[in-house]
Amino acid sequence: MDSSTSAKGPHQLSSRIYARSYAGLEIDPDRNISDDAIVFWRIVKLAFSNRIRITLALFGIVAAACFQLMIPQLLGDAVDGALGLVGKGNVSPEAGRDALYYAASLLMAAAVLRGVFTLLHNYCGESIGHLLAYDLRIAFYAKLQQLSFSFHDHVHTGELITRGMLDLEGIRSFMNTGLLRVFLLVILVGVGAYLLISTDLVMGLLALGFVPFVMWKSAVSRLKLRGLWWTLQEKMAVLGRIMDENLTGIRVVRAFGAEPYELEKYDVASEEAHTMAAERIKTRVSSTTAMTFAYFVAMGLILWVGGTRVIDGQMTVGTLTEFLTFMTILQLPVRQLGLVVNSFARTLTCGARMFGVLDLDPVVADKPDAKELSDQIETVKFENVSFAYPGEGLPTVLNGISFEVRRGKTLGIVGPPGSGKSTIAHLLPRFYDVAGGQITIDGVDIREVKLSSLRSKVSVLAQDPFLFTASLENNIAYGNPWAEETEIRNAATISQIDGFIDGLPKGYETLVGERGVSLSGGQKQRIAIARTAMLQPEILVLDDSTAAIDAGTEQRIRQALKEQAQSAATIIISHRLGTLRHADEILFIENGAVVEQGLHDDLVAQGGKYAALFSLQSREGEETVNATKGAAE
Repeated sequence: MDSSTSAKGPHQLSSRIYARSYAGLEIDPDRNISDDAIVFWRIVKLAFSNRIRITLALFGIVAAACFQLMIPQLLGDAVDGALGLVGKGNVSPEAGRDALYYAASLLMAAAVLRGVFTLLHNYCGESIGHLLAYDLRIAFYAKLQQLSFSFHDHVHTGELITRGMLDLEGIRSFMNTGLLRVFLLVILVGVGAYLLISTDLVMGLLALGFVPFVMWKSAVSRLKLRGLWWTLQEKMAVLGRIMDENLTGIRVVRAFGAEPYELEKYDVASEEAHTMAAERIKTRVSSTTAMTFAYFVAMGLILWVGGTRVIDGQMTVGTLTEFLTFMTILQLPVRQLGLVVNSFARTLTCGARMFGVLDLDPVVADKPDAKELSDQIETVKFENVSFAYPGEGLPTVLNGISFEVRRGKTLGIVGPPGSGKSTIAHLLPRFYDVAGGQITIDGVDIREVKLSSLRSKVSVLAQDPFLFTASLENNIAYGNPWAEETEIRNAATISQIDGFIDGLPKGYETLVGERGVSLSGGQKQRIAIARTAMLQPEILVLDDSTAAIDAGTEQRIRQALKEQAQSAATIIISHRLGTLRHADEILFIENGAVVEQGLHDDLVAQGGKYAALFSLQSREGEETVNATKGAAE
């Protein structure tokens, strides 16, 4: 591969990643103002649910603003008083000093009280922000537990992690940097404007002349920042997806020597996120600079007009000092207004993305009148079941599947890859809902049953089991964390993993690496079998769950499971026909339909597809045995 192709590849792949569509998460970045108002109102309602803290915060804001607005008037009065004393000329130094101390004491008290109440509202604001984040974090995580498999099939893990962390942080920081600061600015500008205009109309209007420009500039920059924040969050989600895939598949990356390619791909995505972040900062800084310039123009006018009036004797020096001090107080809020606007833009974007998940309804959910399953299940039936995975234009996976499994009986399912075998396993516990027909347990449609009740009766053991970063004991007891140690050991014995565990230095306390990376495929499968065996389910589905286990160990596991199988309806999906030959009935599925059905010997005698597959596997087994004998000789 030449250098030009190498450089071009990651960019193309990055573009394809950006173009991915996630069902249920599409939110228009150009949504209108009413949509933003709804998001804003929802965040405000959540914040105001903490009534005591929000009351204290608002009280602190009002008190801090009042004491801050007292400072210009106190300072103006102090200046006029000092000039008056100087003008009299016959005032004793002690009287002048006392007057100065009095004025200074008032100013100091106002400043200290302003600081105390500012501390109060800042503390309460941070507290509310963290409580809001806690509530949203729990709600978001709970929603992810509830959403159906069809949702998780189309949404990348990195995307959800970004929403649950970066977007959540954007909402959390809004309390102090946005909402409460707006209250403070409104009080300072509103009450201050009244005081200034009531003191001198012309000077008051000049002092506030920059406010309309600032409001217009803030509205314009908010609209632009909203789009920039949206794009930046999307690009950060891309970074999360790339990193998640890279770390999950790090063994594949190392095996193919793809580290440079992966690094370049991440660099491309990171550079695009950096460019967008720089554009956002440029927009915010330019907006803040323009607003600050307008503020200094207004302050210059106050100094010029006010100074002229003082010279002409139309205004006292103290009144001019009051105006200038008020303008000085407004300097910090004006500079912070850019941060406030940025906070609003970020929060409305993050809120829309967060609520976009929280507002989703699970496709598979309990009906209002859902019922519990009976204590002892007798019969499981698939009646003319059809199914296609959610998504536009996807083909039908199952078409008219019908069978019955009774308690104590075993049904075997075999067929070529992609024939729909695993889909049957996914439909039984209602990971998805059927598109046609019905699945019944003891005559009750499983869509009429509570999911908790259904899934407590059905256990699906997949070919690629997932193990948590925890001890072997905790992994086995995952379905019943309160299980006794003897139950855990018995389950390990059934799955033939007890000997391996006992040989470890820490035994059952041995920590399993991420996704069970420290274990072989067969060991992971046996731990998963132990996890399932301990629950003693009434409906057991084994979906190629022993594919990585040798035939001898598999046979011992089957023998150990026999006792449990007597009280359960068992479905075994396997490519090994030797695993299915003792089943009470076998289905051969092809293209989503049952093409052959019967006992092992009957199907072999029919000479059809099952017989051909059995013959092929038998011949391969004989060749393997002969090769082994030849090598031994």
